[in-house]
Amino acid sequence: MIWDDVVAHALTLPGTELTAYYGGPAVKANGHPLVTPGREKGSFCLHIDQDTKAILMETSPETFWQTSHYDGWPSVLVRYDSADPERVLAMIERSHDWAMSRKRPRPRKR
Repeated sequence: MIWDDVVAHALTLPGTELTAYYGGPAVKANGHPLVTPGREKGSFCLHIDQDTKAILMETSPETFWQTSHYDGWPSVLVRYDSADPERVLAMIERSHDWAMSRKRPRPRKR
């Protein structure tokens, strides 16, 4: 799996768009990011609720992990070379569901 595969899958989900997030590419739904490139080589960032993040890191630390940069934030790093790509894709879908269930963020004042 590579970034283009992650983006392609995320864009198949209803209401998603390829846009920018903190100056980099992102797929968002309902104004919330689903996936962004990771700051660490070989991984992307999955934006997901804290409870699911904790479960993923506990059950599959070889795939789902974090650095101190992501500690305390609703996002987890995901290794592209995961042995379970179906679970990775399912977690992108779960991120989408979470984004769609949340209130749309207000536009920032300029």
